[in-house]
Amino acid sequence: MAAGGGRFDRYVDELPKKAWFRFLSTYVVVPFWAWRNPTPLLPGGPRFSIQPSENIQRMMNLVMPLKDKSAIGRAEAAFAIAQNVDEIFAGLDNVGTVHFARFVLIGDNLCMISVYDGDFSNYIRDFIVTIGSVFDAVMALVEGGEAVIPSATHIEAFIDWVHAHDLFQAPDFPTDLFVLQEAARGRPRQRPAELRSLSRKLILQLHANPNVSLGGGYRAYPGFSAAQVRRKMGDGW
Repeated sequence: MAAGGGRFDRYVDELPKKAWFRFLSTYVVVPFWAWRNPTPLLPGGPRFSIQPSENIQRMMNLVMPLKDKSAIGRAEAAFAIAQNVDEIFAGLDNVGTVHFARFVLIGDNLCMISVYDGDFSNYIRDFIVTIGSVFDAVMALVEGGEAVIPSATHIEAFIDWVHAHDLFQAPDFPTDLFVLQEAARGRPRQRPAELRSLSRKLILQLHANPNVSLGGGYRAYPGFSAAQVRRKMGDGW
């Protein structure tokens, strides 16, 4: 709301800061909206694109909930990665499309964060070929992991599992999210809606997808440093 509105406008603008309003919104209003207007769960990972530039440096944000959510469970996950670190690095080298990858423990989840080129399914298939045994050791510690072990004989199921646990990647422009919602409902593509304030559609999508990757991220290759540019232009430092 623009500054300088009337008394009622200012009152409405202040409502989100009030504890009673936030409590009512969280436990009554949003659940009611979600019940009246079910929002589809949008799939994880990058969306399909035929544009070559959109298939370079793609992100995977794989969140794997641990079976044992104690410190012992987290230690077992750390140990499984440490035991196989040489094989992991060799496998990543052999895949050949990975820019970087790392495993991190966040809360009760073991996460694999990576950036790669090309198709998602082929990326996971290459992983199965090169370091499938490592993923088998990890999946034994993860909720639902037993259904895809060994990965070499459950290739499609493993790809589906990874896709389901890869964070949904919200578009760089929030209004594009509404187009994806309508497409998931089978409705014709519509023009993106205007976003002037916190939208009900955005709230409902984050109610359905509580964990998301915000935007496609910054992607670039190393270029010239500021010092190199200034020196080339004769500007000193």
